[in-house]
Amino acid sequence: MKVIITGGGGFLGSQLASKILNQGTLTGQSGAPEPIEQIVLIDARFSMPQTDERIKEINGDIGDRDLIESAIDGCTDVSIFHLASMVSGECEERYDDALRVNLDGGRNIFEAARMIGGRPRVVFASSIACFGGAAMPTPVSDLAKRTPQTTYGMTKAICELLVNDHSRKGHFDGRSARLPTVIIRPGKPNAAASSWASGMFREPLNGETCELPVHRDQPHPMTGFRTVVDSFITLHEAPEERLGDDRAYCLPAHQVTPAMAETVLNELAGEKTLALGQVSNAFDPRIQAIVDNWPTSVDSSRAMALGLPMPPPLKQIVEQYLEAFVQTE
Repeated sequence: MKVIITGGGGFLGSQLASKILNQGTLTGQSGAPEPIEQIVLIDARFSMPQTDERIKEINGDIGDRDLIESAIDGCTDVSIFHLASMVSGECEERYDDALRVNLDGGRNIFEAARMIGGRPRVVFASSIACFGGAAMPTPVSDLAKRTPQTTYGMTKAICELLVNDHSRKGHFDGRSARLPTVIIRPGKPNAAASSWASGMFREPLNGETCELPVHRDQPHPMTGFRTVVDSFITLHEAPEERLGDDRAYCLPAHQVTPAMAETVLNELAGEKTLALGQVSNAFDPRIQAIVDNWPTSVDSSRAMALGLPMPPPLKQIVEQYLEAFVQTE
């Protein structure tokens, strides 16, 4: 089997590739586990070279349809994980680029999957930003009306509908994972409106100051990076007959506030003798306005019934980050 991961040079894409390689197999069109012969990573940039000979890296833009077809290269036993996307803050500032990458790029992926033949599995990384506006309940569930209030959320909602329709018409076997905010992302802050959610952990753990653009009591759905990777694979492996006509699932998440994050950090600092940086108030009304239009909690009962995992406690998520990305001794 060949596995294609768009956004494969990013944090989640690279973690997913490693997990799949370690697992060794995925369910193919035959319905049985099939060995992974190659993983093709597609991204605009790659920060770390891959050493496994089963991994191929392709630099490029998913707005280029020919690039996607060259990655498939005539193979008929293919699974696709579509993670590539412009993030929320970028989409608000660069509308035309958001449509080209998130919407047209998604269509390119889906059309290429349609041409493979049979029913290849396609897992799409969507977002709870699909929900918003006056119609949004608390908690938000998969049954809530999708009225996104950001360009990012709009493109994700449209791609969810395309996944459902392609699946209904038999073009491919699609599944959409609605991601909450994923913590803790290593590296530098990015242009996502939710970047503070990782920053309020990452910067203090690095002994640096995090400038918090939202209120300290702002509730927000969050999950750990390892749980999301496991969720992508679990959703891929779910038998199609269990999915029904709505292929989009809100992933389980904790409701976390900056005040809760600070409590966990202080507890870990005492246990591990860490010298924490500060979280300072740097309120940004533009970021707060975007976050105000997102769900504050999610009902993930459909995902859990399908077997998708709950994230571990918040403290354990932070410990997983320390173990994977930070030297504490």
